[in-house]
Amino acid sequence: MDELSDSHPISGPNGRAAAPPAAKGVGLRIGQRVHAVGNPRRIGTVRYVGAVEGYAGEWVGVDWDDGEGKHDGSLGGIQYFAARGERSGSFVRPKNLSTGISFLEALHRRYRGNSTKEEEDEMYVFSTSQKHVSIQLVGKNKIQEKLNHFKELLGASVSYLGVSSAETSNEINAIVPNLEELDLTGNLLSRWQDIGTLCEALPSLKILNLTNNLMDCEIPKLLSLVSIRVLVLNNCGITWNQVEKFKESLPAIEELHLMANNLSMIGPTSSSYAQGFDTLRILNLEENCIKSWDEILKLSYLRSLEQLHLNRNRLKHISYPLDHQRPELPSACDMQDTVIRPFENLQCLLLGSNEIDDLASIDSLNLFPRLMDIRLSENPIVDPSKGGLPRFVLIARLAKIKMLNGSEVSQRERKESEIRYVRLVMAKMQSDDLEDLRHLHPRFAELKALHGIEYERPSSGIAGAQKMSSGLISVTLKCIGASMGEKQPLAKKLPPTTTVGKLKVLCESFFKLKDIRLRLYIQEEGLPLPLLLEDDMTAIVDLGVGTGTTVLVDEEG
Repeated sequence: MDELSDSHPISGPNGRAAAPPAAKGVGLRIGQRVHAVGNPRRIGTVRYVGAVEGYAGEWVGVDWDDGEGKHDGSLGGIQYFAARGERSGSFVRPKNLSTGISFLEALHRRYRGNSTKEEEDEMYVFSTSQKHVSIQLVGKNKIQEKLNHFKELLGASVSYLGVSSAETSNEINAIVPNLEELDLTGNLLSRWQDIGTLCEALPSLKILNLTNNLMDCEIPKLLSLVSIRVLVLNNCGITWNQVEKFKESLPAIEELHLMANNLSMIGPTSSSYAQGFDTLRILNLEENCIKSWDEILKLSYLRSLEQLHLNRNRLKHISYPLDHQRPELPSACDMQDTVIRPFENLQCLLLGSNEIDDLASIDSLNLFPRLMDIRLSENPIVDPSKGGLPRFVLIARLAKIKMLNGSEVSQRERKESEIRYVRLVMAKMQSDDLEDLRHLHPRFAELKALHGIEYERPSSGIAGAQKMSSGLISVTLKCIGASMGEKQPLAKKLPPTTTVGKLKVLCESFFKLKDIRLRLYIQEEGLPLPLLLEDDMTAIVDLGVGTGTTVLVDEEG
């Protein structure tokens, strides 16, 4: 490709950009989406069309989506345009850029042309979890006959084919009148009018994926979106204000995906709470820049919302609004005698890869009325290297959770976790203030009673050696390794801060074990299976070892 670069870009004269000339000569306009000829995945936006000082002919300044350009829009000391990144811009000859093809052209190319294996592999739609799911017409050998009759198509993908425009509504409807699912990922679409035309032409369309299409800011009233149930707008440059503008055009929307749009605020235009979206069950806001939980609280009265995906944002704290006031509802849905609770139907909350680091955030999850599925992985509060909570503590603290970090919480695991947690708190109570611990562990008394675990708090006035010994944990050590021989169990008193690694060394000494790599397990009454003590650097008290615990000493392998 003929492409200009400047290895040392500098500011333009007086800091002012050169005014771009009209783009009539090459048929390109500023802001137009284009892709490199022969590579529809290399997509960018036209930012300049015209002459470049020192080079003959006309050039197009392109700001590439993938950031792989040559400069920031400046060349030879002249700033021709402002690129998003320091090296995301380049100058390209017009002949090396494509302005794309129409929707029906892409459809014919994908389904009737000699498609490559790679193109056939791209015939998919996105599932709720954003995984690729093959659509009905993948596998040309099986459905070649159907491909000759586009009217039978129910699902289609024309991803990364350079679609930049749509035919008239009547032309599209005459070819694919029954289309229900359409994937337009990675094309050159930007005008909402084209999206409206497509939806008007496809009255049965329920699933529409516009991922990686940079959409215009101006949104006309799109009455033709009435049939859409799932709308995917990932990485489309969408703001929440734009979402507010087209929400009335989506009366049947059930899933709305807004990943990677650089959203930092939920900014409803009509009130302090987001309203409308009466049928919305799933809202995906992953990979954005939301820092404040107050922004998320603006979504708390979306009454049908069941799943809220917030992975990979910048949230540091979460809470449940106990002192909430009922928002003013439009008269059509105002029910004076109905108590409306925040997040009243929310069942799934994904918070992975944020910055949550406080216990209050964890405990607040118990206040959500129907919450059962939580993701907290990759937050400081659950990071072992930062003293985060292990899984068993999370399960014990979260009373209603049935799914944690993508794994089911069985009844057996819940019982084991709650017993270990009670033992952990009891061990710490021996040296810490009881009231403070009850404040830090709200479910302790409830779980202690539920599982019938007895605890005797040391009496006051203990002095000297008696006081020191009262802080020790009484455990039973029992050898079970095949090569260890028969050894009598030993009762020992250990400091709660003893690490797993230190306990292994002590066991080698107590039982005179040589050249054997040890593995330690907890065995307690009420726990169906022994639990492995994995981290040598962790204190035994933090793993649920308390007075009365039996530690099984086994060998690796």
